[in-house]
Amino acid sequence: MTQVIVLNGGSSSGKSGIIRCLQAVLPDPWLALGTDTLVDAMPVQTSVGGIEFAADGEVIIGPEFRTLEAAWIEGIAAMARAGARIIVDEVFLGGAYSQQRWQKAFGELRVLWVGVRCDGAVAAGREVARGDRTIGMAASQADVVHQGVAYDLEVDTTHTESMECARTIAAQVK
Repeated sequence: MTQVIVLNGGSSSGKSGIIRCLQAVLPDPWLALGTDTLVDAMPVQTSVGGIEFAADGEVIIGPEFRTLEAAWIEGIAAMARAGARIIVDEVFLGGAYSQQRWQKAFGELRVLWVGVRCDGAVAAGREVARGDRTIGMAASQADVVHQGVAYDLEVDTTHTESMECARTIAAQVK
């Protein structure tokens, strides 16, 4: 049985909407945990060595962030091992390296890896409409987060609604 669903996509690609729909269509309760939750919980958001968001949308990750992120990843894996079904909302800024860190923590857990793609221009438009993102982040992340990442399934939110994407993903959950 699938224990973890990892959705990887750039900022404003539609992951959050898909997750809300997944929680509605999956027959069992699933926890949604994401990189935004981690960032919001961190005391080092703007400190040297933490995480910084440059004016052009670049995300700068420091060693303090990496240390706390590693604990976060291990904690999510431990919750899945303890029986929680978890949907992870991620942005693999390091591409394949980011995925490898999660794979190592998950070990033998059954994971469904999902790429959430969205045209950079469309994601940039969503970013502006949201009003809570640094302009430029969506366009800069649209492709780089997928480089070298292996997926079981990919969805594209450029022209597909969240519920349709969620149903496609849910059909792969075993």
